[in-house]
Amino acid sequence: MRTQVVIIGGGPSGLLLGQLLHGIGVEAVVLERRTKDYVLSRIRAGVLERGTVGLLAQAGVDARLKKHGLPHDGTLIANGNDSFRVDFAEHTGTSVIVYGQTEVTRDLYDAREGAGARTIFEVENVVIEGADTDSPSVSFGQGGLGHSIACDFVVGCDGFHGVSRRSIPEDQRREFEKVYPFGWLGILSETPPVDDELIYANSERGFALCSMRNANLSRYYVQCSMADHVDNWSDEQFWSELKRRLPVEVTDRLITGPSIEKSIAPLRSFVTEPMRWGRLFLCGDAAHIVPPTGAKGLNTAASDVHYLFEGLSQWYGEGDSRGLDRYSERALDRVWKAERFSWWFSSLMHRFPDQTDFDLRMQRSELDFLRTNKAAQKAFAENYVGLPY
Repeated sequence: MRTQVVIIGGGPSGLLLGQLLHGIGVEAVVLERRTKDYVLSRIRAGVLERGTVGLLAQAGVDARLKKHGLPHDGTLIANGNDSFRVDFAEHTGTSVIVYGQTEVTRDLYDAREGAGARTIFEVENVVIEGADTDSPSVSFGQGGLGHSIACDFVVGCDGFHGVSRRSIPEDQRREFEKVYPFGWLGILSETPPVDDELIYANSERGFALCSMRNANLSRYYVQCSMADHVDNWSDEQFWSELKRRLPVEVTDRLITGPSIEKSIAPLRSFVTEPMRWGRLFLCGDAAHIVPPTGAKGLNTAASDVHYLFEGLSQWYGEGDSRGLDRYSERALDRVWKAERFSWWFSSLMHRFPDQTDFDLRMQRSELDFLRTNKAAQKAFAENYVGLPY
């Protein structure tokens, strides 16, 4: 079997790149180790930067997004019983769109299937061969049979635990990591959101976040120990703890209900450099992870897709390799800025086990500075809606 580009990973970044390539006549085969139903069952955040929205429009998969996406012109930040709003529209002239990652993935699969593009599910034992040559290939098993695809380029969109990053020799890559000493306990409930916009809360009991998927599906989080377990939390205990961390005027209008999903997510910052080795390119979680506080996970993956698509377009359209040669440099420049914002916002909003009284005073002062300083709010808004590509 032969194709032009093999994309390992059938999540949103791999599918988005495949759809963009299809639009310029470049053939890509997507390999996914799970079933389509499994991929679509994964619950992920859905705050889309302006750049991500633009890429989805460029790929021709934004019809449902336009119909069902919820524009957010700002966000609320609470500190104890006090809260203030950062107005994205005022400071940047734009907004973010809340539209679940599952829905983004569904739209991309529908478009891929409509285009007749090939996706191979339930693959195993994936091996990338010859990535440091001009003739790479990918071998894999499926249904008890072995297969191999020769290609021009391999793109790894297979996440932190995938084979792509590990296919780059250890002496050819450098990894940077920060593991946070807490996680997020999150629930999904079929209840109306407590507010029209997201609420980020810093409290003496720890961080909390009020988010949503749509007008009747809410997502809530509380900071918890990584030693904790979801079985320790009944729905009643969760709602009670959430209310303790939110301003009274928010809890007065909070509608609770049974959870339909409950999980604990770890927080980590991670970057590998470079994001290219020969004809192997890394995208998204295969190359970097951000804590979810700044809603940058899917969006940094989309910015990788933007830079890689530009490079592949130049290669196939003009025989020009400069975009591919600069891919890692350009992608990492934006990734590190997103990492900085996510690290800063996480540090601002969470309680750390080793925080001193001085640290808490600094945190309080930083929040007050953000509340009262227009320049600080503008910088926050610019980062949140997404820095330009």
